[in-house]
Amino acid sequence: MRSPLLRRLGLTAVLALVLAMFGLAPSASAAEPGPADLKFTTDAATTTPGGTVNVTMTLTNNKTYDIWFVYQTIDPTWLTTQRPDLKYSFTGCSLATASGSTPCSGTGPANLGANYGAPIAPGQSRTVTLTLQIAPDSGCNGNIGFYSYYYAEFSDGTSTSGGPVYTPETRVLCS
Repeated sequence: MRSPLLRRLGLTAVLALVLAMFGLAPSASAAEPGPADLKFTTDAATTTPGGTVNVTMTLTNNKTYDIWFVYQTIDPTWLTTQRPDLKYSFTGCSLATASGSTPCSGTGPANLGANYGAPIAPGQSRTVTLTLQIAPDSGCNGNIGFYSYYYAEFSDGTSTSGGPVYTPETRVLCS
C-alpha cells in the first residue's frame, strides 16, 4: 500500500508532465533583456603605472523604437576610492562608427550621452571606448573599477534607466 505522500507526489509529477507537454509549464529561460542594455569590457586585466587600458561601453537598443537620448554617469567604485595612491584619469574617448572611429565630445562623469551618437535604431548597438591612463607615479597592487548608471529616452516617448553596471576591474601591478 502506498503512502498518501507518494500518491500526492505522483499526481504532481503527472500534472507537471502534462503541462510541459502542452507548453503551459513555467519556463526556466533567462530573463528578458530590458529596453536598453549596457555592457562593459576592458582590453587588459592588468597594467603598470604609466600604462593605459581601454574601457569599452556598448549600449544596445532592445526596444522597437529609436533611442533618441542617453545620459550616463561613470564613477569609481568605493574600493577604488579607498586607495588614494592609485592615480588615473580618462584621457581619450572614441565612438565606433561604420566609417571608423571618431572622437567623443567629452570624457569623465559628464557628457557621455552625446558620445553614443544617438539615435540608435531598434536592435542596434553603439560602442564607446574610453582610454584609462594610469599615472606614472601611481601606487600599485590595487584594483581600479568603475560603475555606471544610465538613462535613455525612446522615440515613442518612453524612457528607461539602469544600473549600476560595473566595469571589469583592472589590477595595477608593480613592474
